[in-house]
Order: sequence, then C-alpha cells, then structure tokens
Amino acid sequence: MRRRLSLQARQLLAAGLALVAFLGLTGYALDRAFTEAALNSQRERLDSFAKAYLGGAETLRSGAIVMPQVPPDPRFDRPGSGLYAVVIGENLRWESTSTLGRILPPPEPGPPGDQGRLVGPLPVTDSSGRELQVYLYSMTAIIETSRDEIELIFGIYEDAAYVAGQVGVFRRTLWAWLGAAAIVLALVQALALRWSLRPVAGVERALADVQQGSVARLVDEHPRELQPLTESINALIDSERRNLEQVRRTLGDLAHSLKTPLAVLQSRLEAGATGDELREDVRTQVQRMNDIVGYQLSRAARSGHVLYAAPLKIEGTAEEIVLGLEKIYATKGVLAEFDIDAAARFHGELGDLQELLGNLLENAFKWAKRRVALQVTTLPAPTGKRSGVEFAVEDDGPGIAEDQIDRVLQRGVRGDERVQGHGIGLSIVQDIVAAYQGVLTVERSAELGGARFVARFPPQG
Repeated sequence: MRRRLSLQARQLLAAGLALVAFLGLTGYALDRAFTEAALNSQRERLDSFAKAYLGGAETLRSGAIVMPQVPPDPRFDRPGSGLYAVVIGENLRWESTSTLGRILPPPEPGPPGDQGRLVGPLPVTDSSGRELQVYLYSMTAIIETSRDEIELIFGIYEDAAYVAGQVGVFRRTLWAWLGAAAIVLALVQALALRWSLRPVAGVERALADVQQGSVARLVDEHPRELQPLTESINALIDSERRNLEQVRRTLGDLAHSLKTPLAVLQSRLEAGATGDELREDVRTQVQRMNDIVGYQLSRAARSGHVLYAAPLKIEGTAEEIVLGLEKIYATKGVLAEFDIDAAARFHGELGDLQELLGNLLENAFKWAKRRVALQVTTLPAPTGKRSGVEFAVEDDGPGIAEDQIDRVLQRGVRGDERVQGHGIGLSIVQDIVAAYQGVLTVERSAELGGARFVARFPPQG
C-alpha cells in the first residue's frame, strides 16, 4: 500500500505549492507591469523624437519643407543604428541617414492632432537580407506653408532589441530575487511547521511513554487545539484501566463466590452422601453456582466502554419498565408520575439504562404506599462537551434512616452480600453509576416523604 504522508510533509507540500503559485503569479504580474512600463516609456521617447522633428522643420517660400539638419538623437545619423525616422507628405518622403540599408514598413496615417500610435514589433529587412524587428511610432501633423496646409506623417522606428534587452535584464534580476526569496521562505516555513507541530510530536512521545508504562496518563501541558484530543485519550486510558480492574474484581469475586458451593459438594462427597440426598444437594449447589456466574457476568457486561456512546431517549424506556412493575404490584395500586425533560439523553448502553431505571423504580414500587415519582433533568455542559443527566426516583414509603444510608451505598458489595429492603439492586445501580463516573446519593423526599435516590451523570468530553 502507498505510504501516507506525515502531517509535516503534507503541510510542507501545501505550503510549497502555495508559495510557488504566489511567487509565480507575483513574478508574472511584475514582468507584465515592467513590460508595459517599458513600452510606455518607449512610446513617450519616440513621441518626443517625432515632435522634435516636427518642431525643427522649416517651410520655404516655395512651399517646400526642409527637415532639421541636426537630429534629436545622434543615432539618426548612423546607418543601422537601430533608431530611424521617416516623414511622408504630399510630394515628400524624407528618411534619416540611419535608414540606409533598411526596408522599413510605411508609417500608419491617423487623424491630425491626435496622439500617436505605437505598434510592433514589426519585421524589417536589412541590406544583407537578415530580418529584424522594430517598434513603429506613427504621428500625423498639419504644417501651414505660405501656400496651403500640408499633412505630414511621421514614423519613428526603434529596434525591438532595445526594449527586449531591458525586459531581459529585469526578468533575470526579478527571477533571481524571487528564487532566493522562495528558498528563504521555504526554510522559514519548514522551521515554523517544525515548531508548530512540536506539540503533536510531544503527544506521540507521551503515548509511547504510556505504552511503555513509564507514565500513567498524558499530561495536560498541550495547546488548546490538542486539549480535546489529550482529554479523550486520557478518558480512554482511564476507562480501559477501570474495565481491566472490573474484570479482575469480577474474576476474584467469581472465584471467591464459587468456593462455598464447591466446598459444600466436596464435604458431602467426603461424608459419603448418596442417592436422593446427594442429588438434591448437587442440584441446589449447581443452581446456586449458575446464579453466581450469571450475576458476575452481568456485572462484567455492565462495565463496558462508556466513551462515545450514542445518546438514548429516556421516556420510552421508563414507560416500558413502569408498565411491567404496575402488573407486578397491581394489588398495591401504586401511581407512577413522570417529569422527564424532553431534551434529556443518556449517553451509554441501553442495558445500563434499563438496569438503572429498573432497579431504582422497582425499589420504589416495593416500598411505596401509593405514589412513585421519576424526575429526569438535563445538566448543561460547556462548549465541546456532551450534556449530563440527573435521575431522581422517590416514593411515599417509610424512607431510609440517615445512619443507614452509608451502609446501603457501600461499594464492592457482591451479589450475596446485598442489603435487603431498600438495598435490593442498589449494588448494581452503584456499579453502573461508578462506571459512568457519576454519583449516587440517597436523601429524604421533601414532597412524598419517603426515600429519594438521585443518580447524577456529569457532562463528559
């Protein structure tokens, strides 16, 4: 399979492509701007030559026009110098000395008095047949003589190599500096990316330390953007450790619980019990072991992962449980009242929600006289976390004495050590609440007068 690029390589590649595109567009824009500026400068220069010839032209009494003897630039007097002048009028064609050996395209006539036009590069052939290129500036002017007005067309030509040379020097300088800037910026980007991605490398090293067992969890010294990641990883690590501890505790409880029925069977065999008596003892102890195994397996199943669980609606599950309890306790005529926030959600396993509500509500139905109340409220969460939920189940029964609450809620109680009465099933509830990092409390119901059990599940990341 093709190897995937690292984050640093991806960032460098993206930044490099953006840098190349930016510098390329910048260089192209500067090149075009300089070329346009060079052409505009050439047009103004050639325009000044044409106006110099126009200003130096003399008209004779005969109506003839004489061009100035001293040109505005000495190159007009040197053949093949690259700067040429042509004037065309009625019965007049004048060319500068520099045009000797050159076949120039005729200047383009335009409206008199308008600004001249620059065109090119145009092909030119010299006396040896070699083809060159020139820019042509054409301007039309009216000169008044003693007889009438004469229209003259001025054509000023300049070798295209002059502008091309300027543009070439600029391009070489421009791209040399842009290339140097690209190298410097690439190095700066590499250093900036290395510095900005250093916290990610720190998380990677911290994970390696956790895997090697040198540290227990990730430290919280990371940038704000990585905090949700490190918190989730720490939560996952803590959850896995709790699960491992729960499995170890379940196996220990199972082994310890099975010692008694196994010891009973062994003692009966050693006592020489036979016949129906032995079969009854075996049946009783096997049933007891089946109950122990089922209970411990259910506890292990309730200790599964609690991270990233889908949110579950609560009202439907509560109604289903209450319907069953009303049939069991039909002779008591208990009335169940609900006050459930429509937005409340339980983020966990459906079995855990059923066990939680089932044990709390069954306990309330057993000890209630006439009324049982279930209240579910949403606990608001800060930005980036999922909301919590609070379950409150109360009844109008005798309640629990304050000095008995701690004993009812003691942790680590096995199936055969649970307190009767209000303590039935509370060890299961306590395990579920603890697995979800919640809190279970018992208090006196202010409204109904009996016991009030509150299971509070705080907001989670």
